[in-house]
Amino acid sequence: MIRKGIRPGLRFSTGARGDTAWRRVFPFRRSWPAIIGLLVFDVIFLIPAITTFREMGSFGAIDSLFDLVGVVFLGAWLLGWSMAPLLLTALVLLLAFGREELWVRPGKAELFIGLPFAGFAADYDVARMRNLRLVQPPAKSGTSWRGQHLSFDYGAQTIGFGSNIGPLEQGEVESGIEMSSGAKIRKGEVAEEELEPEWETVPEAAAMAVDSSQLVANEPKSWFTPSVLMLIVANLVPVAGTVFFGWRLSDVMVLYWAESAIIGFFNLFKIIAIGRWGGVFAGLFFLGHFGGFMAVHFLFVYTLFVEGLDGAGPSGDLGAVWALFAGLWPALLALAVSHAYSFFVNFLGREEHRQLSVRDQMSDPYGRIIFMHMVLIFGGGLAMVLGEPTFVLLGVIALKVVFDIRAHLKQHRRANPASARR
Repeated sequence: MIRKGIRPGLRFSTGARGDTAWRRVFPFRRSWPAIIGLLVFDVIFLIPAITTFREMGSFGAIDSLFDLVGVVFLGAWLLGWSMAPLLLTALVLLLAFGREELWVRPGKAELFIGLPFAGFAADYDVARMRNLRLVQPPAKSGTSWRGQHLSFDYGAQTIGFGSNIGPLEQGEVESGIEMSSGAKIRKGEVAEEELEPEWETVPEAAAMAVDSSQLVANEPKSWFTPSVLMLIVANLVPVAGTVFFGWRLSDVMVLYWAESAIIGFFNLFKIIAIGRWGGVFAGLFFLGHFGGFMAVHFLFVYTLFVEGLDGAGPSGDLGAVWALFAGLWPALLALAVSHAYSFFVNFLGREEHRQLSVRDQMSDPYGRIIFMHMVLIFGGGLAMVLGEPTFVLLGVIALKVVFDIRAHLKQHRRANPASARR
């Protein structure tokens, strides 16, 4: 979503900058019962991860599709599941050994949170810090673990730091910041200009979206946008394959499975573009559950449409699988280029990422993929019953193209509500 107002600079840090003039350490309040409880949960979550890892190692040589799908599914499950013990371990280490530090240099104050040797630091302009004060949080609030702590306003945000801080320490911190930075901490309301700047989700997107308002304003209100035309052209490749090169239903179904994988690939980068640091962890979790879904999905497609219910098709040895994909490379390339164009021009270039949340983006591919494959399976079943005549395969492709275009336009209208109202 679009967020406005000045914001701090965020960086990964292994220590204070060389020009730091004043430094203050704020140890966390240690709650050993809570730390031990989290450690127990961490161990509980680690047990399935270790068991799954050992099961993956038991596969040995991977020489069949079933083995490959099994390893990919377990690996994807392990990746998604591992996010929980990874975060729990980080939280246990942070609560047991972590701390906050305040580093002040001319004009700037940096708040560090992490372990003594590594963490994240947020950089603030002291002249824009306001209303440094003591705060006593409610008993069951998200900041109650801090006890009485310091807080200040920065643009539209309120920043809290420290634990069990008293009035004397508040005075020491305030004088330390002001004397070492050479700037005064303001009191009062936020200046209007401090609420205006929009947060740039991806720095590279600014360069790609210099004239994004003009792009949206000039976007045609029909199916004849450049991205839709590219999508249509990409989907004409399997038409050519069916008419001129004898592609069968199995080729078309595997191709569209691969397109789902391409959609998931770009969705991973969309999640990261929206969420930045948080998007990396969300992206890994998405990669886990989407990878598992795609592995099982491919086994289903291969068994039903390639091998066939009577087992007359190619066996599931990996050589046959790779050969199947190798023959589809022109269509795969065309679909990849189409989705790449939409990602760079629409998602980044028109700044669609500003209107979306990580949660929505994580689930976005599933509705499109599941409905698309329901259409394909229905059409594919019809083609199997009728013996795969060319006109039926072309009908399946046409249904898929129409659905693709409608889903594409709906997706971009959701991300560009201003365009949708035109």
